[in-house]
Amino acid sequence: MALDARIPNCPLVDQWTHFQEHRQLISPANKRQYQILVVGTGLAGASAAASLAEQGYQVKSFCIQDSPRRAHSIAAQGGINAAKNYANDGDSVWRLFYDTLKGGDYRSREANTYRLAQLSNHLIDQCVAQGVPFAREYSGMLANRSFGGVQVSRTFYARGQTGQQLLLGAYGAMMRMVEAGRIQLLPCREMLDLVVIEGRARGLIVRNLWTGELERHSGDAVLLCTGGYGNAFYLSTNGRNSNVSAAWRCHKKGAYFANPCYVQVHPTCIPASGDYQSKRTLMSESLRNDGRMWVPKGVGDRRPPQDIPEAERDYYLERKYPRFGNLVPRDLASRNAKVMTDEGRGVGETGLAVYLDFAEALARLGKPEIARRYGNLFEIYEQITGEDPYQQPMRIYPAVHYTMGGLWVDYHLMSTIPGLFVLGEANFSDHGANRLGASALMQGLADGYFIIGASLGNYLAAQPLPAVTVDHSAFEEAENFVQSRLHQLLNIQGDRTVMEFHRDLGQLLWDFVGISRDRTGLESVITQLQELRQTFWQTLKIPGEVNTCNKNLEWAGRVADFLELGELMARDALQRNESCGSHFRAEYQTAEGEAQRDDQHFAFVAAWEYQGPDQPPILHKEDLVFEAVPLSQRSYQ
Repeated sequence: MALDARIPNCPLVDQWTHFQEHRQLISPANKRQYQILVVGTGLAGASAAASLAEQGYQVKSFCIQDSPRRAHSIAAQGGINAAKNYANDGDSVWRLFYDTLKGGDYRSREANTYRLAQLSNHLIDQCVAQGVPFAREYSGMLANRSFGGVQVSRTFYARGQTGQQLLLGAYGAMMRMVEAGRIQLLPCREMLDLVVIEGRARGLIVRNLWTGELERHSGDAVLLCTGGYGNAFYLSTNGRNSNVSAAWRCHKKGAYFANPCYVQVHPTCIPASGDYQSKRTLMSESLRNDGRMWVPKGVGDRRPPQDIPEAERDYYLERKYPRFGNLVPRDLASRNAKVMTDEGRGVGETGLAVYLDFAEALARLGKPEIARRYGNLFEIYEQITGEDPYQQPMRIYPAVHYTMGGLWVDYHLMSTIPGLFVLGEANFSDHGANRLGASALMQGLADGYFIIGASLGNYLAAQPLPAVTVDHSAFEEAENFVQSRLHQLLNIQGDRTVMEFHRDLGQLLWDFVGISRDRTGLESVITQLQELRQTFWQTLKIPGEVNTCNKNLEWAGRVADFLELGELMARDALQRNESCGSHFRAEYQTAEGEAQRDDQHFAFVAAWEYQGPDQPPILHKEDLVFEAVPLSQRSYQ
C-alpha cells in the first residue's frame, strides 16, 4: 500500500489555507445526521468532541476514567508553546516551525510541523477566551518562559499545572455540549476492538469497566485520542491507566504503526526509590530555566551537596553546550545525565541521580520570586522526597515520558483505515524523533479544536456512507473475538501476576530500548520479548470473573498488547541504523558523543503493517522531503 500523506500541492506557508479553502463542506442541517465516536477525553479528545458538537455533529465520547477531568493531560506541568512574540525577542511562526523541526532531528513532515506553528497563536486566544488562568506580567500581558531547545521565551503557563487548566477549559466546552444533548458521555469504557465494514471504520466494541458488559457502538467515523504508549516501560511519568490497547487493536485491523522506537525520556523526574514503585513523578522542564544541573567532578563522591565546593562541581550541560546550557532539548539532557551516572558520578543513595540546583537563582531572585514561579513543583518534590529544594538541590533522573511514535496519519489526520482519525499523542505526526517541551499540549489542542473539524467534514462529504447498525455481522464477529480473548486470559490459571510480567517487560525495554540502544542488545531483546510473551500466555494468573469489575483482567489485556508492541519497538530501532533525537544507537555517534544521523538512508517515516500472530510485520516507508529547511547537523553548542 502506497503511503500518500495528501499534502496540498502548494508552497508550505499556504498549505493549510489551501486545504481549508478547497475542502468539501457539509451543511449545518446535514451534520446532525452523522454520528462520530471519540475515544479518549484528554486535551485532544475533549477539544475534538466539543468542537465537532459545536459544529452540529452527534458525538459519543468514551472515557476510560470515571470523569474526563482525570485524563492524563491533567498531569502536564510546564506550559504550551505559541509564537505570539510577547517577549519581543525575535520569535515568529517560522522560528517556532524551525525549532520544532530541528528539535525532532528532521524526522517529521514539514507540512504538519508548519501547520502546528501556524495554529499555535489561535490556541492561546481560544484558551484565554475559555478562562484558562495563564500567568501574567504586572502589566496584565500573558507571561512567557523558555523551554529546552529554543533561544526565545514562547511558553505560556499556569504555574506548574498548565495541563490541568487547559483540560478544564476543554472539559467545560465539552460538558456544555453534553448538557445541550449533542454529546453522549460514556465514562469507564475501554475500547477493545475497532469495527471495520467495507474497509471503513464504522464502530467500536467497548467494555463497561464497572459491570464487565461488552457494548457495541456504530458511527460514521472514529476518532482515536488515547495518548501514548510510555507505560510499556512500566515505570514512566504516565498515569497508570494510560495504555496502547485502543491503538494496538486498530493496528491489528489495518492501521499502520509509525516510528514506534521514538520514545522520549524526560530529564527531570524524581528518581526511583524502590523495586516496587509503580510510576515516576515528573518535575517540569521549566525548572531548567533557573535550576543548574551538576554532578561531582570526582568518581564516587557521595558527600552532601553543600560540602562539595564550586571548584569540584561539573555543570556538565553548561560546559558542553554553552549556547543553550541547561536548556538543551530533552534527549540531550537525558542522555548526558545517563553518561554522568554511568561514569560513577551520580548522586544519592543509588547513584542514579544528578543535582538540579537553585542556589544561584535563589540568591539572584529571592525565595518569593522562585516560589511564585515554581512553588507547587517544589511542594510536590518535598512531599515525595522529604527534602526541601529551597535548602538543598533536587535529585533528578530521566524517566520515560512521551512517545513520538504512534499510528500513521496523513495531513488530514486519517490513518490507513479510512474513517479512522488519530489525534494528539496517539498519532506519530508532528514531533519527529524528539519532542520539544511544551509542544504536546499544543498538538493535542490544535488537532482537536482546529484540524479535525475541517478534515472530518471533508471525509464525510466525499463519499456516501450507508447506514449501519450494531446488528451488522461485523459487530458480532468483533464482539465474539473480544469475548473469546477475555476468557482466554482468565482460563490460563497459572501462578504469576500481571504486574510481575509488566515489571519484567519494562525492565527489558528500559535496558535495551531505553536512552540508548545497540544492535547486539536489540537482537537479544527481541528474542527475550518473544519468550516473555509465550510465558505470559502459559503462566498468567487472573482471579475473578469476566462479567464484573475486574482490574486484573483489564491490566492483563493491556500488558498483552504491550508485550507485542515492545517487540515492534525493538524491530523498529534495529532497522534504523542511525542516531537521531531520542533514538540513540551507540554504534552511530560523532567523536564528541553526539547523535549521528544518516539522511541518505533514513530520512523516512517507518510505518509498520501488521501481518498476523507470530508473523514479522512489513515495513513501509514515507520519504520525508525537506524543501523549506535544509537538512543540517543538529547542534546546540
